[in-house]
Amino acid sequence: MQGKVVLVGLALLLALGACGRTLGEQALIGAGAGAIGAAAVGGDMATGAVVGGAGNVAFCQMYPHQCR
Repeated sequence: MQGKVVLVGLALLLALGACGRTLGEQALIGAGAGAIGAAAVGGDMATGAVVGGAGNVAFCQMYPHQCR
């Protein structure tokens, strides 16, 4: 279980630490992080990818100064 928590933490850091320069990159980075997070906790990876992609795009568009 501890390994899953670490994996989820790394996925979230990836999503927050790398927004991407284009809308497509933002969606892909978020989708990857969401899918990894969902897999780590036994959730549906497709749902995690959709939620992660949408969340990262929304964050990066709302707070572009926070993205690297």
